[in-house]
Amino acid sequence: MSAKIELNHRIHVLTRKEELDGIRVPGKVIVVLDILFATTTMVAALAHGATEVLPVADEAAARAAGERHAQGSYVLSGELHAQTLPGFAHPAPVALLQHGVKDKALIYSTTNGTVAMTLAAGAKRVYCGALLNAQAIVSRIASEHPRDTVLILCSGSGGNFNLEDFYGAGCMVDRFAGVLGAQADFSDSARTALAFFRQAQAPRVLLDCRVGRMMVARGLAHEVEFACRFDAFPVVPVLEGGRLRCA
Repeated sequence: MSAKIELNHRIHVLTRKEELDGIRVPGKVIVVLDILFATTTMVAALAHGATEVLPVADEAAARAAGERHAQGSYVLSGELHAQTLPGFAHPAPVALLQHGVKDKALIYSTTNGTVAMTLAAGAKRVYCGALLNAQAIVSRIASEHPRDTVLILCSGSGGNFNLEDFYGAGCMVDRFAGVLGAQADFSDSARTALAFFRQAQAPRVLLDCRVGRMMVARGLAHEVEFACRFDAFPVVPVLEGGRLRCA
């Protein structure tokens, strides 16, 4: 009988943030994804000099957080149901970078992505992932969490499955496959995401999905295309004390 090989890295994909309800979060490592656009925007902001990102659940929490910061030291940005919140900077990545975030805290509220981030906060470690930093995130997890279960959490949309987040999860699994090889133990959902990622083509897959079509109709195709810049930024945002900072 051949010796049993111990698989150290267990990688699972959750297709909606609501799936966290039935999972013991403590002890897990979670990568939160909201490709269009919350986690993409947060990664881009940190890569362009934001001092930190405070992902909050709603507009009221964002305004309350702003009151705790000195005037001029932060940027409020966010949306609710794809509408920019009143008085807030536009939440898409290119628009926010043009607004300016360098040397400022970003206080950020979205319908799904920042909610998913707050739901995951009880995990052993929470990372903010995107296509923009997939390789950096995976390399860090592979080296620092050799025996932890990794949950790749798709934010979804209002309790529904989102194609763009599943594509992002597949990208993460693809990077894990490259780094871990035979040591990777992929769940069925992770294998399915990987297969989808490898047969789909960006940016077309994101432009054609429901949210992507909505963005195109609003003249934001360039924002979707920006989200497809694979491994563009080597930043690894970690959530600690309700704040994302680059580790």
